[in-house]
Amino acid sequence: MLTSVELCAGAGGQALGLESAGFDHTALVEIDKHCCATLRHNRPKWNVLEEDVRAFKDDADAYRGIDLLAGGLPCPPFSVAGKQLGEQDERNLFDDAIEIVAATRPRAVMIENVRGFLDAVFHDYREKLKRQLSKLGYETDWRLLNASDFGVPQLRPRVAIVALRKEFSDQFAWPDPLPHNPPTVGATLLDLMKERGWRGAEDWAAKADEIAPTIVGGSKKHGGPDLGPTRARRAWAALGVEGRTIAPEAPDPFHNDMPRLTVRMVARIQGFPDSWHFTGAKTNAYRQVGNAFPPPVAEAVARQISRAIARPNLRVVSTSAIGR
Repeated sequence: MLTSVELCAGAGGQALGLESAGFDHTALVEIDKHCCATLRHNRPKWNVLEEDVRAFKDDADAYRGIDLLAGGLPCPPFSVAGKQLGEQDERNLFDDAIEIVAATRPRAVMIENVRGFLDAVFHDYREKLKRQLSKLGYETDWRLLNASDFGVPQLRPRVAIVALRKEFSDQFAWPDPLPHNPPTVGATLLDLMKERGWRGAEDWAAKADEIAPTIVGGSKKHGGPDLGPTRARRAWAALGVEGRTIAPEAPDPFHNDMPRLTVRMVARIQGFPDSWHFTGAKTNAYRQVGNAFPPPVAEAVARQISRAIARPNLRVVSTSAIGR
């Protein structure tokens, strides 16, 4: 089995995808105690390290030789919802991640971030990262992936950054989108909406006939248990969903207004299996879901990485090369 270390693991979206792709987590680094509680609750045997990535890098050489270094590095430095300070943002951890790459020398690196990372203002910074990784022996490429292309019923564009050691780089190909559209919000959530016998569930599902807008998780300082700012709430309202708050449970039998989503419903829209439980109060649980990397997208990319870096007798040669 291939081994991995994950930085900024959050509540397990990327970790679940890597697990499904055949990676064994040697360590998961996460500073948020609520996320760590969720990881430990669902996977008691995982080595969850509740600490800052900047502290972890001092001991990272203990993990030298892993197959994959993965991570969902903080998004605010590149998000259009913020000031887009990039390299100058104190929350930027890319330089720390580069140091951890140097210490662990993985066969491959996989980092996800927001679409804003590809904005023109960050061109020089992207090229700097590519040069830094090249000096360490890696070929780097990135691609904007839409979660809806991989079965997730949501508009969620995310950037995947993949770097492979040069002896493996010509064996990597980006995953192909699925040949069919994801299910609608109504189809995805109908059974959950009916849990308490809501009589209007079938009619609601028939009208909620599109995929969801992007789930917004918010930060520790901003954002609560709601489905986002005004524009996002309007998009949800068009699907017959009240987005101002998150509900503690499904609608009752005689509910006669737009339903609210529960944390479990939002998690399913995010691509989590129903078996994955988010610990903590509603606000913390929702924030964990909203900030996650959809597991099916992580799995799709990780499977391609696995094929590229598999040991010689398992290797699958691709016709598409990274960075070409």
